[in-house]
Amino acid sequence: MKQQALWTGLGLIGALRARISGGLPRDVTGVSIDTRTLAPGDLFFAIKGEARDGHEFVRLAFERGAAGAVVDDAHASAFRDLSPLYVVRDVQESLESLGARARERSSAYVAAITGSVGKTSTKDMAKTLFSRFGETHASAASYNNQWGVPLSLARMPASTRFGLFEVGMNHAGEIASLAPLVSPHVAVVTRVAPVHLEHFDSLEAIAAAKAEIFSGLVEGGVAIINRDDDSYEALLEGAAASKAAHVFSFGQSEGAQARLLSYDAEEQLAEAEIFGRRLRYRIGAPGRHFAVNSLAVLTIAHIFDIDLEQAAATLADFTPPKGRGRRESFSIGGGSFTLIDESYNANPTSMRAAFELLGAERSARRRVAVLGDMLELGPSAAELHAGLAADLEAAGVDLLFTAGPLMARLFYAAPEHMRGAHRANAAELEEAALWAIAPGDAVMVKGSNGSRMSRIVEAIRTKFSAETEAPR
Repeated sequence: MKQQALWTGLGLIGALRARISGGLPRDVTGVSIDTRTLAPGDLFFAIKGEARDGHEFVRLAFERGAAGAVVDDAHASAFRDLSPLYVVRDVQESLESLGARARERSSAYVAAITGSVGKTSTKDMAKTLFSRFGETHASAASYNNQWGVPLSLARMPASTRFGLFEVGMNHAGEIASLAPLVSPHVAVVTRVAPVHLEHFDSLEAIAAAKAEIFSGLVEGGVAIINRDDDSYEALLEGAAASKAAHVFSFGQSEGAQARLLSYDAEEQLAEAEIFGRRLRYRIGAPGRHFAVNSLAVLTIAHIFDIDLEQAAATLADFTPPKGRGRRESFSIGGGSFTLIDESYNANPTSMRAAFELLGAERSARRRVAVLGDMLELGPSAAELHAGLAADLEAAGVDLLFTAGPLMARLFYAAPEHMRGAHRANAAELEEAALWAIAPGDAVMVKGSNGSRMSRIVEAIRTKFSAETEAPR
């Protein structure tokens, strides 16, 4: 079946503020900045990244079926034999221009989601929900930076009914530059936590940077804030200074318009009161943090005029993104064990939530934590790692394996009976961690992406035979 056109070749000239070299493509069916994932019919943007310049891959893009490429004036002469080319002053600016044009032409209801933790899973939970009620477009993976946000916008079809965009940051001012591109009707801050402390001197500074999301709200938009957050008042001030006509809150605290009343981890059942309506619903992923963030998703649904009971029923089908709490079951020695893959990212707040999730595995023979360094925590990083020892004990963790110089602080702060092995890095820890797994275990693997704990997850998948998704 022929793929639907995303952009016309002619319409791209104005949207990109480009001149044409060679003929025009009739249609473009996608947008790409990476030849590894480029599909035939995509428009390739030669973005200059931190390590490589996309102009190095323009020829490869055409070999792989690109409908055209966007290149800058400085490189255009090197590709005179290729066609069609959209030649622009600055490729990054043209990607942003195309993203802005996609937003302008759209009549979709749009939500933007940020937060120190939980933004990707909350966005994916919202995608699960809204896809049941109309054509839904959402940021892929964690496409939330200066390339990912305009790229996600540029990929949004004009026929989209619901648009869901994740917005992230490492420095102050980054969200402020991205939020107006998204121009959301609703902006959500999931949580403010001690993340990126290398670039911020306080939690208050992080809260101020997250509150920048509200600066992009359309006139009369809605701000949604976690009422349980220590930075709630600071976020409230940020929302009050924006174009928001309403500010709603979610969480477990009294006063939240969307309040979690109870959560049963074994059954994955949440009971909540949302705008005065009592709901009981199942979430397809275990963990109180998912239950809390489901309240933000249901608040968006309420704002977008979707029946809350119907909306809540869709959350049973939610599956966590890869590396963010996904459960799998593997055969071992006449029995099985459960893997909880939390290997994508980590900070003190998400670590504590992960320990709580592991602690809820009451039927497990042993609860095993395999942890890598939490990165970008600044000068207090060692203390923040060591400070998690009490949380490991509270969760009833039986066996601890750690990798990295920072996790050494937690390993030796943990009770001696809990210590399995510590190694310099994930590669060196792999053998010891896999050798220790036994039937009946619940094994959680977690660490910052840069600590490469995903290699241990992949080693588990390679060594052991997968069963169906781990049951509850």
